[in-house]
Amino acid sequence: MTDEDSTFDVLGLLSDPVRRRLYRCVAAAPEEVSRDAAAEAAGVSRSLAAFHLDKLVEAGLLAVSFRRLSGRTGPGAGRPAKLYRRAEGEHAVSVPPRSYDTAGRLLAEVLENAGLDRELQAAARAAGAAQPDARADDVVAALRARGYQPFRDGETLRLRNCPFHALATEFPALICGMNLALIEGLVPEPWSAAMDPCPGGCCVALSKKKND
Repeated sequence: MTDEDSTFDVLGLLSDPVRRRLYRCVAAAPEEVSRDAAAEAAGVSRSLAAFHLDKLVEAGLLAVSFRRLSGRTGPGAGRPAKLYRRAEGEHAVSVPPRSYDTAGRLLAEVLENAGLDRELQAAARAAGAAQPDARADDVVAALRARGYQPFRDGETLRLRNCPFHALATEFPALICGMNLALIEGLVPEPWSAAMDPCPGGCCVALSKKKND
């Protein structure tokens, strides 16, 4: 079986609507998710959620850990709960096969070597501003539509996912600067974006400017 065949098999698991809901619930959550929480979010029974969650683990889409949710230890503390989180790996497929990732790496390398950070950021900021659907009352939806998986952390809006993760890992200064500029252009007043990395997520966080 080729790598492409394996990817088709993995992504084929998400053709089931229950699995898609469960995966989205876990992938977008800022913390690990229990079976009970996933079942409630997906609107299914705990046993059905457990079956599908474990299929997603087998496919490498989710990862698991075990922890007592009560925080108690020792005899009588109960069994540790099985918790789910998004797996670190990525799965992408195109038909017919394309290699946009290779082009992206080559372009990023050229831009970084040429010192064109500011030019890239200016282009990214303009591209974000050219997308008018991020009204002040729709920032979360606009970010979610672009794959950032936003979530509230008090008054801060953090981003669970980096859509440019592979390139950001290889060219962090270049790509994170581009990402910040893109979001700055995308979000309107009174929102502001700043570098404030979320563990396992995006390097940018958003907050509302306070009135003087």
